Amino acid sequence: MLLIERNSTVLFQGDSVTDCGRDRNNINSMGNGYPLFVSSIFKARYPELNVNFINTGISGDTSINLVNRWTADCIQLKPTVVSILIGINDCWRRYDGTKTTTVEEYKINFKTILERVSEELKAKIIIIEPFVLPFPTDRIKWREDLDPKIQAARELAREFEALYIPMDGIFAAASALKPPVFWANDGVHPTYEGHALIAETWLNAIKA
Repeated sequence: MLLIERNSTVLFQGDSVTDCGRDRNNINSMGNGYPLFVSSIFKARYPELNVNFINTGISGDTSINLVNRWTADCIQLKPTVVSILIGINDCWRRYDGTKTTTVEEYKINFKTILERVSEELKAKIIIIEPFVLPFPTDRIKWREDLDPKIQAARELAREFEALYIPMDGIFAAASALKPPVFWANDGVHPTYEGHALIAETWLNAIKA
């Protein structure tokens, strides 16, 4: 049994990991990352289900950016399934000196968009866990900021009964097989192999 039903519209939302070079002037553009892999494989496996996929991820976004554009880039598109990957820029901005987002702020922002999905769309929710790999080595320090945000995402997944995809842990396990740089050459942006791993995990997770 699949979580995604016939004639569903699946929306991918997030930052650069989701955006991945999509053409923002073309609603059918999926970019070059995991949303493209997921949509292509899903349609090849289940062509009879007539599922539509949309990608509105924007590079550089933090959780507050999603809050600010949620009406246009989620609600008005009327998706029946919303897949969200957000959080690494809330962490990264602390270390590049741009802006610090506290765990509490991140959780409030994330909860705001999840409430709108639940109340206004009554859509199914998929949360992809934000992740960072330990390459280059300065990324190791980021764990002190990201780990509490991951815990907040897990708490929200329970609260909203979302399907939760633990990508940080999955990448950690994968890094025992191949070095972290194989999966994400800056610790954040996946290689094609990293995007394929996200897609494979996502597709496996939607099978009940």
